[in-house]
Amino acid sequence: MSISNNSFAAIAALFSLLLLSSMQCHAQLSSTFYERTCPNALTTIRTSIRQAVSRERRMAASLIRLHFHDCFVQGCDASILLDETATIVSEKTALPNLGSARGYGIIEDAKTELEKTCPGVVSCADILAVAARDASTLVGGPSWTVKLGRRDSTTASHTLAETDLPGPFDPLDRLISGFANKGLSTRDMVALSGAHSIGQAQCFLFRDRIYSNGTDIDAGFASTRRRETGRTNKMQGKSGFVWNPNP
Repeated sequence: MSISNNSFAAIAALFSLLLLSSMQCHAQLSSTFYERTCPNALTTIRTSIRQAVSRERRMAASLIRLHFHDCFVQGCDASILLDETATIVSEKTALPNLGSARGYGIIEDAKTELEKTCPGVVSCADILAVAARDASTLVGGPSWTVKLGRRDSTTASHTLAETDLPGPFDPLDRLISGFANKGLSTRDMVALSGAHSIGQAQCFLFRDRIYSNGTDIDAGFASTRRRETGRTNKMQGKSGFVWNPNP
């Protein structure tokens, strides 16, 4: 998998911005937060993520996306991990997450391992933040320092997950305003979108752009995508082609 360091550097910088922006984060975070209470926390998390990515390389992209979808709703508080209960309407069932958000079990596996040596110490929010960083490095991207000390949310917001997460068909003005509401600039939005340079995409998400006469997409790129989607769809007899930008 060939990955642009510039794209990953942008992702790293923007994750930091997400934590330091107007999103709800009032605690004092520190990269050494678990130094005394759970000194092997980062090693334990990295081992779990390495095992997951070695089984399925695409999981790296899924973990980065899962972290973003967590942070964009109520801040980086692991609310996306909460299941449906009598008092919680889970974010997992919100349209932007339903059937597409992946990696919940990977975070749960890491938490299970941490509980064996440091019960009740490391938050799931921190595990998810570290997992995104480790996923990046494991597929060739850079590393960055993750500040720790987040607290896990006891509530979820299905409504905000439905309304706040950017959609694949949102017009530019809506995307810009949505990111601005989180304290992020248009430049930040473009850099964060670079996370899509790894992973997979279903054809219906970009079919209109590569076949539209009025699109501003590069003509050569569009032509290549049309050939790829056409050939794969003919072979599969359906239009659910999944394109991997970095096979």
